[in-house]
Amino acid sequence: MVATRYKTAFQLYPYAKVDAQDAAPIRHPVVIVGGGPIGLALALDLGQKGTPALVLDDHDGAGLGSKAICFAKRTLDIANRLGASQAMVDKGVVWNVGKVFHDDHKIFDFNLQPEAGHRNPAFINLQQPYFEKYLVDAINRAQADGAPIEIRGRNCVTALENHGAYSTLTIETPDGPYQLEADYLIACDGARSPLRDMMGLSFDGRVFEDNFLIADVHMKADFPTERWFWFEPPFKNSGQSALLHKQPDDIWRIDFQLGWDIDREKELDPARIRARVDAMLSSQAGYVPEYELEWTSIYTFQCRRMEKFRHGNVIFAGDSAHQVSPFGARGANSGIQDADNLAWKLDLVLKGLSDDSLLDTYATEREHGADENILNSSRATDFMTPKSEVSKTFRNAVLELANKHEFARPMVNSGRLSVPCNYAGFELFGDDALNGPDGTRPGMTCPDAPLDDGFLLDHLGGGFTVLAIGTEGQNVLAHGVEAQAISLPSTHDTLKTRYLGGAKQGVYLIRPDQHVVARWPDFDEATVKSALARAIGKV
Repeated sequence: MVATRYKTAFQLYPYAKVDAQDAAPIRHPVVIVGGGPIGLALALDLGQKGTPALVLDDHDGAGLGSKAICFAKRTLDIANRLGASQAMVDKGVVWNVGKVFHDDHKIFDFNLQPEAGHRNPAFINLQQPYFEKYLVDAINRAQADGAPIEIRGRNCVTALENHGAYSTLTIETPDGPYQLEADYLIACDGARSPLRDMMGLSFDGRVFEDNFLIADVHMKADFPTERWFWFEPPFKNSGQSALLHKQPDDIWRIDFQLGWDIDREKELDPARIRARVDAMLSSQAGYVPEYELEWTSIYTFQCRRMEKFRHGNVIFAGDSAHQVSPFGARGANSGIQDADNLAWKLDLVLKGLSDDSLLDTYATEREHGADENILNSSRATDFMTPKSEVSKTFRNAVLELANKHEFARPMVNSGRLSVPCNYAGFELFGDDALNGPDGTRPGMTCPDAPLDDGFLLDHLGGGFTVLAIGTEGQNVLAHGVEAQAISLPSTHDTLKTRYLGGAKQGVYLIRPDQHVVARWPDFDEATVKSALARAIGKV
C-alpha cells in the first residue's frame, strides 16, 4: 500500500495502473521523483523540447495548505515561457509594495518594481496548490500536442539501486510493487528527500532556534494588498516578529514568531491561535472581523544544502538539494531556477548534442545559487531573531536609524526577497565586449522590455538566441546546436536603456534559460559560434 501522508487540495493525476507494472523493468531517459512545482516545471520544460519525462509522486495531487505563496517575477517569466503563467497571474494577488513596522509605527515602505515595461509583476501571492495545478494544466495541453510527458500518481519509490550508467527504482502502488529504470534520475522529492536518504547523502547546514506559526485565515478585510512586517509587534502574544500577506480567495497569511522552547501541540490549539489572530486584527482594524482558520502549521528555520547536487546519474533539485527560511521567498523560486537551469542541459545531453559533463555545470551554477540564498536567508534570520542582548540592541538601533534616515533602511532585514541568480564568471559564459548596462552583462538574466508586438522575453523561446539590437544578426550553428537570430531596432526606449545603455547597437548570445552568455558591439559569426560552443560545454 501507498501511505497517505497529507490531504490534497486538488486531485491532479489520479492513480491508474499502467502496463509497465506487469512487465520487465522499462528504461526511461528521465525519471523525476516528486510532483511539486520543481518536478512539474522540469517535466514540462523537457517535454516541450521533445525529451521524454516521467514524473512519479506518492500522492495524486497538490497537498492541502498554502505552503509557498510568494512567486517572483523571474519564476513568472519562466512559467510564461512554459505556457503556464497567465492563469497564475490572473488568480494571484499582485503586489509590489511592502511596509516595515517597529512596534506600532511604520519605519519605511518599499516598491519592488517601480519601473514600467515588464509583462509580469514583481511578485504575486498564490497558494502552492494553485501553482501546481496550473503547471499540470499546461502539461495536459502539452501532452495533447504530443509532448512526451507522463505523471504517475500514487507511485511511491521505496528502493533505489544505482548502477552508475542507470538506476533501478522499486515503486509501490495500490496494485503492488513494480520496477523501472532511469538513465537520469532527478530527485525533486522535498526537504525530507527519501532518495537522498536511500543514497546515504548528508544535508548539512544550520537549524535556527526559533519556531514560527503560520495561520491561513479566511476573511474579508480592507487591508491593502501589501506585505506588512513587524519587528516587536504591538499586539499581544505575537512574539518578536509578525507578517501579514493577502492571498487569493480572501485568504490572509499570518506568521507569528513563537520562540524556541514551545509546546507545539499547545501552540496549535485553535483557541490559542485565534487569540493571537484576534489581537493582531483588533490592533490594525480596531475590531475583529469574522474569520475562519483555514490551515495552520509550525515551522523551524533551516538553512541547509547538499555538498554536491549531482551524484553521477542522480541529480537533486529544489528542497531536496537546498533549504532556506521562508522569509524572502527563496525556496520555491530558487527551485524553479534549478529546473530552468537543468532542463536545457539535460535535453542537449540526451540528444547527444553535448557531453555528459555539461550536467556538472548545473551543479556548480545552482550550488552557487543555493549559497547565495542561504547567505541572504541566514542574515535575515539573524536580524529578525537576535540571540543575545547585544545583537538585539544593535538590531533595534538600526530600526531607530531607519525610521529617521534613509541610508539605514537597506540594513533592515525582514527577508531579502528573491532575485534571479547571477552566474558571472562561470565557465559557460564568454565575452563582455559591449560597453553596455551592468544589468545585462554575461551571467545575468535577460530583463523584459516592451516591443510593438508584445514583450522581449516572448521572443526568446526555449533555445539559444542571437539577439541583435540596432544591427543585423544571423543564425549560428555549433556542434549541431543552432542559435536563432532575432533582429530588433534600437528605437524602443526601454529596450535601448536595458540592453544598450550608451551604445548605438549590440549583439547578445542568450541561453535557453534566458541568461546572457556574451555580448558584443557587432555581429561576427566566428566569434558568436565560439561563444555558443563554450555555452554547451564544447570548449
